[in-house]
This record gives sequence, C-alpha cells and structure tokens, in this order.
Amino acid sequence: MKLFAFSFVSAHLFVGLVSASSNHSSSNVPSLVDPRTRYQHRVILPDQGFPGLHQNWNPPIDSGEKSYVGTGRLKGRKALITGGDSGIGRAVAIAYAREGADVTINYLPEEQPDADEVKTLVEAEGVRYFAMPGDLRNETFCTSLVHQAREAMGGLDILVSNAGYFVQNLNISTITTEQILQTFEVNVFASFYLVRAAAPLLPPGSSIIFTSSGMARRPHGAAVDYAATKAALISMAQTLGLQLGPQGIRVNAIAPGLTATNFLTSHGLTTENADTIAAQLPLGRIAQPAELAPIYVMIAEGSSSQSIASAYGVNGGNLSF
Repeated sequence: MKLFAFSFVSAHLFVGLVSASSNHSSSNVPSLVDPRTRYQHRVILPDQGFPGLHQNWNPPIDSGEKSYVGTGRLKGRKALITGGDSGIGRAVAIAYAREGADVTINYLPEEQPDADEVKTLVEAEGVRYFAMPGDLRNETFCTSLVHQAREAMGGLDILVSNAGYFVQNLNISTITTEQILQTFEVNVFASFYLVRAAAPLLPPGSSIIFTSSGMARRPHGAAVDYAATKAALISMAQTLGLQLGPQGIRVNAIAPGLTATNFLTSHGLTTENADTIAAQLPLGRIAQPAELAPIYVMIAEGSSSQSIASAYGVNGGNLSF
C-alpha cells in the first residue's frame, strides 16, 4: 500500500518559479508578472495511475503550450530530453523548440498520446522533432538512444536527463528490493548510461542537465530511496562537471519544487493534499511546468559559460538550494 503523510511533510515540498519573457506573438505573459496570481492557486489533480497522461488534466497543466515565448537563444542546437512527453520535460521540449533547437524526446510507449501532442507543438516552430520511446532502465537502450538521437538530428549538444520514478513509502520495512532497484535504475543509472554514451560525442559548448529535486537536500520520510537518488544526481552533476569541464562540456543539475505533473498523480497525491501543501508555500500555490522551462534554457545556452558543476534550485522560496 502506498502511503504519504502530506500534511506533516508539506514544509519539505517545494514549488518552482521562473517566469518566461520575450516578444513572441502567442505570449499571454506580460513583462511584469505577479507570481502570486500568475496561476490559480488550486490545481485539480486527475485520478490516474502510473505513468499517467498530461492530457487527462482538467484544467490543463501549463507546460508552455501557449505561454512560453522564444527569442532564438538556442538556434541551431540539438537536444535530447528524457521524459519529454509531459510535465517538466514537455515544458523543456516546447521551450527549446521555440528557442530554435531541434528536439528528440524519450518517453514510455504508453505515453504516446502525450508525445503526439509534443510533436505537433515542436514542429509548429519550424524545427525538427524525433520521438524515441523506450525504457531507460535498459542500459543498451540508453546507449542506443543517444546514438540514434545524434544520428537523427545530425548532432547532439544538449542532454536533459529528466525522467524520474518515485513510490512513496513511510515504512522502510515494506520497501521492496524491486522498488529500490527501479528508482535507482530510472533516476541514477539511466543518467549515468546516457552521459557515458554522450560524453565522447558532445562538442565543446555542449550542456548536460539533470533534473534533481529539492528533496535532495530537504527530504522527507516517505522518500528514502527517491531522495537518495536525487542527491546522487547533484553529486554526479558536480563530479561530471569537474571531469567534463576541461573538454568544454558543462554539467549542471536543476532542483525543482513541487510541480503540477503526472509525477504527483501517479503516486497518490490528491487535490485536497495539494491544497494543504500549497497553502503553506510562499506563493500559496504549487508550480506549473512552464515556470521551470526558462532555467533549462538559460543553463543550456552558450552565454551561461560559467555554469558548471552547479545545482540550481527553482523552489518558490523554500530555500533548499
């Protein structure tokens, strides 16, 4: 049985807030944004299992479909994004496309309906889109994914290891070996496999970004294995940043807070739980994926040449990073 004491751990959950800005005609975000009122405080979570679908949310999640605007900051770049069909990964894919990058996304086969939506959104920007579904727990697939993405796009210079897995459990006695293995395989081993395959192929100026979590530094008792994996990603970003920096390859991690994605619904969070948590956050609400996309753009672009071996918190004021 999955269990999570949302009321007492709410102080340890986080929101991410970064606002997009530019002059794209589809923008509905003015230049001066009050973060308290940019989105409604209440988020209605659908009742769905793992992995869930982005299109099941009503009202919809904002992954930047209409709100993100671009100015060509990644023109000509070529990005591979895992978990790119929904939530944060979807927001990154949309943002990268609107900044001018070709995009390849990875996702689970059962998430194909969401991936089809991303295809439409990305190709509408006049860049190339490639879909490569598959299970990141498979080492051979991870290696193949990197090589196939590079071949399809004619290069690779941005790798966003974003896909994640989390099963909540407050009792270590009932955490199975299978759960621990899957959590580490998806969150840590896959990132290692992807970077190991990509590093020899990436040209100087490339960027590798891990999606970590605020729980890497402020965990709670229901996330023993998950928090450990997210802390491992921070360490990997730091050590790989030092190792690959001399080759001109920058490695960093982003640590989002609590964000409206399928990641929540597939593990039992309810609308009422989210209300309780949101009420205790500085902005009175959890984050929308579109609010995280700008920092993924900033770290990937060439002007962020001193962003190496660092972890960036996007947590709405929780101060975990």
